[in-house]
Amino acid sequence: MRFIKMQGLGNDFVIIDGFAYADLGDVCSLAKRMCDRHFGVGADGLIWITPSPRADARMRIFNADGTEAETCGNGLRCTAKFMRDTGIAKSDEMRIDTLAGVAIARIEGGLVSVDMGAPRLKPREIPVDAPDNRVEIEAGGRKLNFFCVSMGNPHAVTFDLYPEDEEFYRLGALLEKHPIFPRRANIEFCRIANGEIDVRVWERGDGETLACGSGACAALVAAAEMGLAERAATVRLPGGKLQIRWREDGRLALRGPAEIAFTGDWRRAL
Repeated sequence: MRFIKMQGLGNDFVIIDGFAYADLGDVCSLAKRMCDRHFGVGADGLIWITPSPRADARMRIFNADGTEAETCGNGLRCTAKFMRDTGIAKSDEMRIDTLAGVAIARIEGGLVSVDMGAPRLKPREIPVDAPDNRVEIEAGGRKLNFFCVSMGNPHAVTFDLYPEDEEFYRLGALLEKHPIFPRRANIEFCRIANGEIDVRVWERGDGETLACGSGACAALVAAAEMGLAERAATVRLPGGKLQIRWREDGRLALRGPAEIAFTGDWRRAL
């Protein structure tokens, strides 16, 4: 089975063309095997691009632990480039179906822009088990304030702490699975520096990743709502920078790179 390895700011994915491979069997198990960095290809997730009745294609994305995610900003950019390069999309603007809805992506030179939709701030829509989307959580001996938001997937953003590695790994693992998040959550530790937003992301189902597009959007929403930033900003992640803009129509636009790393042939039995 042919696959393409792609990455957006170091957030990497195994891409499988579902127009050619319509049946992957137990795709959750396959994702775990292929994403394993020691015994597989190695990736943060597996993206399966299949036909869609309401868009140019459908993106299904599976985390490295085999769980299926609703959407992914970096994954959408990689999917858009794959679709344009392979001819699945016939123009530079395309519609991509996800569990979070249909996203509009556009190829702009060497970059890809994605309409990430409007953020959801109601607790039941995120979801967060609290009366408000701003919560205080105690974990690992610390009390931290979080701004919770859904970008089609759940995020919890804090500006109280920008941790070093040991504390980042410890708190990220605890907070992702905190009981206040019924479907777990992506955790963003943030700070404002030189007018830009620094973000370290602990992704639900993956752990540390070098970048997270939906997390960058969540960080901007939180910063803007808290009065820490304007509605457009550069978000710096360990893998590089994304341009995020919260438009007047309430939707977020994300702009950044997507690149092919290599292609390969997966020979293990499905």
